[in-house]
Amino acid sequence: MAELTLTGKNPTALKVDALVVGTCKTSDGLAVVADQLPAGLVHQIESLAPQLGLSGSRDEVRKLPAGDGVKAPVLVLTGLGEREADGTFAAETLRRATGAAVRELAGTTAVAVALPTSTEDDLAAVVEGALLGAYSYTEHRTGDVATKQAPVSSIEVVTGFARSQRANAAVERARVVAEAVHGTRDLVNTPANLLYPASFAEAAKATAKNLKNVKVTVLDEKQLAAGGYGGLAGVGQGSARPPRLVKVAYTPSKPSGHVALVGKGITFDTGGISIKPAAGMQAMTMDMAGAAAVLHTVAAAARLGLDVAVTAYLCLAENMPGSNAQRPGDVVTIRGGTTVEVINTDAEGRLVMADGIVAAIEDGHDTVIDIATLTGAAMVALGTRVSGIFGDRDVRDALVEAGTVAGETVWPMPIPEEMRPSLKSGVADLANIAPDRWGGALVAAAFLKEFAGDTPWGHLDIAGPAYNEKAPYGYTPAGGTGHGVRTLLAYLESRAG
Repeated sequence: MAELTLTGKNPTALKVDALVVGTCKTSDGLAVVADQLPAGLVHQIESLAPQLGLSGSRDEVRKLPAGDGVKAPVLVLTGLGEREADGTFAAETLRRATGAAVRELAGTTAVAVALPTSTEDDLAAVVEGALLGAYSYTEHRTGDVATKQAPVSSIEVVTGFARSQRANAAVERARVVAEAVHGTRDLVNTPANLLYPASFAEAAKATAKNLKNVKVTVLDEKQLAAGGYGGLAGVGQGSARPPRLVKVAYTPSKPSGHVALVGKGITFDTGGISIKPAAGMQAMTMDMAGAAAVLHTVAAAARLGLDVAVTAYLCLAENMPGSNAQRPGDVVTIRGGTTVEVINTDAEGRLVMADGIVAAIEDGHDTVIDIATLTGAAMVALGTRVSGIFGDRDVRDALVEAGTVAGETVWPMPIPEEMRPSLKSGVADLANIAPDRWGGALVAAAFLKEFAGDTPWGHLDIAGPAYNEKAPYGYTPAGGTGHGVRTLLAYLESRAG
């Protein structure tokens, strides 16, 4: 991860490869948002903005020769859009503009960022955006391509709070957050021939190694079968690489609460016997994004020393159409005894998650939150950048607030009472899908709610924003995004006080 420092020096005097400053939209056109830049340079940029095609819009990043008076050879202009009514910029605006600029500077070594930080909260957003933007997945690249795509390695953030204790604490938190998001992105981007249930379990152990008060427990396929984890066993039985349930528990000495995070970890999803179309199936390496998110959220909570206990349940399986795969019409028994008729083997995520939710409740947590790339229907409803949040009202609203604070786009969703009857089965307690296609994300949430019982419960469907198949934007790269980590961590911080 990039090395980041704070400095109170004049940005024009910093010997870096590029200096990042802001631009914004005004009633007269464009304004440069940067202190201490030469007045002549500012006037020249603002007057030539139309000819240069500069608008100051969000995600607009332009590189110009810095000219005389600036030590850095390159000046990078990153768009902030319009100011808020009070003349400031929202935290997410600063986070995104910084991340966009740093991301565009991949292949550059040293960068300075001089965006407006009128408060320590502004500074925290700039720092977090810079570190989130300093990411590239080059694990399988060779030669010059890997070098050209390498993320920025050194970042100096110019601020008047360089000596502030609170500001430096915000920098440390941003490092922890970025490390968790990057770790999640790496797992999501890892090809399925390299990341499968057993290797994912080993990755969880490696992540937890040397973390204080963290313990990892792994149940293999024999233990899952013996323990009645019929969802995981059923989904995983079609693959030569058997399922796992991994528990990563962080337990501080005097916890203020006990939260369980259950993550869907389908390391590759063919759809099973109900096989998916070939087009786009390669993206199904991302169907374990929920498990990756909960693993690294727990790691971040431990690094921050939060006083809330939190356990991640990684529900890991590979959904393959092998000779032993479960069939449409099969009945499986979830941990705890509920039977489910498998109408469609491509609705497999809710089966493994049901096992994880029951296990979490058995372990006595006061709140259970699950996160999954669960339904294409969530993408139909909310698009590719918004996750849906379901669940008991108090938990759902707290998660929405946490997502808003963290800068992740989330939306509260209902579970209408008519969804539960649509899951009736003629041979089992539940069917895994409804007979029609409408409201698929709501139906899936209703299915999971059956296993939460009376325990306060929330559900994040991150099918859209967990994986970016289009062009990068802001601090969000193509491929794995790490979505959900910041929302979950902000929720845990609110619980920890």
